[in-house]
Amino acid sequence: MPHIHSNGINLYYEEHGSGAPLLLIMGITAPGSVWEQHAAYWEKDFRCILADNRGVGRSDKPAAPYTTAQMADDYAGLLDALQIPQARVVGCSMGSIIAQQLAIRHPEKVTSLVLMCTWARCDNTARGVFQHMMHCKARLRPEEFSLYIQLLIYAKSSWDDQQMFSELEEGRRQAAMESHPQPLHGLEGQAAACVTHDALEKLREVAAPALVIGGRDDTFTPVWMAEEVAGAMPNAELHLYERSGHAFHWENMTDFNPRVRDWLLAH
Repeated sequence: MPHIHSNGINLYYEEHGSGAPLLLIMGITAPGSVWEQHAAYWEKDFRCILADNRGVGRSDKPAAPYTTAQMADDYAGLLDALQIPQARVVGCSMGSIIAQQLAIRHPEKVTSLVLMCTWARCDNTARGVFQHMMHCKARLRPEEFSLYIQLLIYAKSSWDDQQMFSELEEGRRQAAMESHPQPLHGLEGQAAACVTHDALEKLREVAAPALVIGGRDDTFTPVWMAEEVAGAMPNAELHLYERSGHAFHWENMTDFNPRVRDWLLAH
């Protein structure tokens, strides 16, 4: 399995497709494989690079709290190891704030950015959500923890849709059989990175074009967070899906995949 040593840890990654490089950075608790249904569409036009963040999957899981700056440096090292001088970057949730830091700390490496369900800083509510997430991880069985995450990220419209409801049930069953479960200290490290992220002022210096995209019914990272990020970045545009939550990219996949592909081809 492909690993590279970057920023003091071993990062697991996979590549799909060919063309201009497209770095995909996933969110808290999730390995890079969660991108596969999106990458299967984008790989027709791009060389998609999917990695497991530090703290999850088949990458190293050091015990210390993490920061988004540190995790951005992980990805800068990955791009260097793959001899990629510059890439388009798509980040989801925690992955989006890592992408922000990559553009801040290594601007020469970033062609353009798609920032999904993103934030520039946490308020007290967001800090409470991440704290509760750690408490749930410590006390619940994997399938029970999966249910909490699903309730956090999917909109009511998804729970009311019978096909989606069945897929959520199947997702919980699969969580109970995960071959590389995330340890509690891995989630704690990632949550620390999410809570301490504060890049609002630095985002004003990011010149790369950005698409900020989210769901209007997202209770995890509410609309004001997306609007704040888009308002801070000088070359950003904002798109919000109606009746959609934090998982808007699953709830609107038939629109989301081509929308992002077309935007990336233009930027």
